[in-house]
Amino acid sequence: MRPFAPKAGALTGPIPGSTTPAKSILKAASVLGRRKEVYDAPGGSPEPPESPAKRRRVFFDEIRNVTYEVGRRTMDDVKLEVRSALEEHLRGNDGQYDMLKELFANDKQRYLPPVIGEEDDTLKPHELQVYVMALTSCVPILKGKECNGLVRNILRCSWLGRDDAFAKVFTHFLAALVSAQGSYLVPVLSMMVEKFCDTRSSSWCVPDFPEVSRDKMRERLHSTMRYLLQMFPSAVAVLENLLGAKFPFPDDSVRTHMAYIYNLLRVKNYVPDSRDEILDMILNRVVKIDSQMQVDLEDLDDDVTAAVMHALRENQRQTSDWEDAGSDESDNESIDSDDLDYDPEAARIKTVKESVEKMDAVLDTLFSFYTPHFLHPGSDKAFDMFTIILREFDHMVLPTYKSRHTQFLIFHFAQQHERLTDAFCGQLIATAFQGNTPNVLKQAAAAYLASFVARGAHVPRALVRTMFLLLIHHLEQYRKKYEPLCRGPDLKRFHPYYSLVQATLYIFCFRWQDLVVSAPDMVDPEDPASYIGQDLEWIGSSKKDLSVHIFGKLNPLKVCAPVIVEEFAKLAHRLNFMYIYPLVESNKRVRLTQYLSATYATGGALRDAGYEAQGESFHQLDPYFPFDPYQLPISKRWLDNDYVHWKSVPGLNADEEDDSDEMEDEDEDDIIEGTATDGEGDDSE
Repeated sequence: MRPFAPKAGALTGPIPGSTTPAKSILKAASVLGRRKEVYDAPGGSPEPPESPAKRRRVFFDEIRNVTYEVGRRTMDDVKLEVRSALEEHLRGNDGQYDMLKELFANDKQRYLPPVIGEEDDTLKPHELQVYVMALTSCVPILKGKECNGLVRNILRCSWLGRDDAFAKVFTHFLAALVSAQGSYLVPVLSMMVEKFCDTRSSSWCVPDFPEVSRDKMRERLHSTMRYLLQMFPSAVAVLENLLGAKFPFPDDSVRTHMAYIYNLLRVKNYVPDSRDEILDMILNRVVKIDSQMQVDLEDLDDDVTAAVMHALRENQRQTSDWEDAGSDESDNESIDSDDLDYDPEAARIKTVKESVEKMDAVLDTLFSFYTPHFLHPGSDKAFDMFTIILREFDHMVLPTYKSRHTQFLIFHFAQQHERLTDAFCGQLIATAFQGNTPNVLKQAAAAYLASFVARGAHVPRALVRTMFLLLIHHLEQYRKKYEPLCRGPDLKRFHPYYSLVQATLYIFCFRWQDLVVSAPDMVDPEDPASYIGQDLEWIGSSKKDLSVHIFGKLNPLKVCAPVIVEEFAKLAHRLNFMYIYPLVESNKRVRLTQYLSATYATGGALRDAGYEAQGESFHQLDPYFPFDPYQLPISKRWLDNDYVHWKSVPGLNADEEDDSDEMEDEDEDDIIEGTATDGEGDDSE
């Protein structure tokens, strides 16, 4: 068999000239090694001049319907010899078959022209296309398992880094292969999905061909995938499984994640039925990174967390640079614990920093992806997209304990229109108050509802009042249910009640101005300090109703997070809403462990319950409100003007002037406890 040199004008791209002998390229490769030594030696001969006289016969490309001039052999001769190599392999003679495998295994080897006077039996860059076309005609033989080795080599060749003509021929080969043998569908699609992570040209470019850009490579890749899916509609289900299976591991680099996600979003454009599955895959990975990152942050001390944030600020980049972040070497760096220079603290900082960058990059991409769908936020198109975000939130984000960032997607888009705000709040209300909902989800839904109402800058005053009164209404139902059973504050037995009380107090702390119905004329609505000490009228009977709960038998102030209780106490006192300091002081003498159901239900002593060593805080609510400050450095730009930041009221601590500044700082730090940037301890821009 011989490689063929097509006529210069027939193929797309330059065709190197050569002297082309008639004998086959499928022979022992000993001459190739000797020629390389001669060529690399000093004074090696340059490529011989082109000999047009040698190119005078033609073959017919039945795939592309194009005619070529070749050497002394026709396309039929090439097909015959490739077929002969395959048939001989089936008989146990692997010489020419192994040469075919080597052609594709070494397809990125640079072409070395022969020494003058020697025949040229080296495959030229453009001539591999001839073999692909010949093998396409032999697919009925290739479909057998005996030829799996050759097929694997063909699938691994660098077909995206050559010219357009080769890419088209290779696409037809893949289609013929899958058509002849359906079991090859998975390897073919798997090969293409694996290329979703490629971002460096060295992964696909081929010597002797012009460099192919990343965009061009992806255009070829997705054109081929689209063509195969059109030919084999049943392949969509196979592709969806592969997309999930090939998703980068959580500890892979930012660049790898972003390359894969960009390609996933591109698949969605020509496989619209897979849109929901693709978006779910991406968000599922975000949630995993988010929760793991939070665990890592909580394990770090404040100094290390501050070092992480400093490193992030030093390396801030534009969003378009995510895929170009780092170098090839940086992705391969490993930290060996046996290394004499190994620094555990530096390793932890590096790991957490990479996790934060991944979160930042993926969320920034998702914000960018969803935003065009909300150009007309009141439209049905926007609502349809919002239902996808809401479904993902309900299934993946809400059940995740202490998710810190992923939920800000819905926080942002739910504020785009009243219709969307109502849909989000309605979903949370249904979850928080359905009787068959697990307590952990009820608490999460109540926390999300309170945090959204408190922190959403575009949540209207009317909705704030409605949600505040609604929570008090449900609190009354819980109180009537639980109070007859109550001997004292018990988080384990009355968990839903305490979660709602804490949510109600949290809304009051942030949106108390919206709960004021009327105020004296001297009050300036723009000056919160002017409300202090005034006789204010509050929405409905909220003042009286909430007082019943605060001073009731269930004693929620003992179970709610102390930082929220303390802030509520200061505000309620200075705004003449409620005076609760005596109760707060008396609660300091109450031990929650004495009311544990396990203790008094069995009649045992406190030490028998096994709770004594856990401390009081173990039996109090966590001060977790999911829309506390978002501080990922790049993607936070999407939340500009969406957010109500905590502001201390001047004069609020008039009775404690000596330490007022210090207390305000501590309060704010506590209220935003657990955010991604605890080390910064600030809720302001």
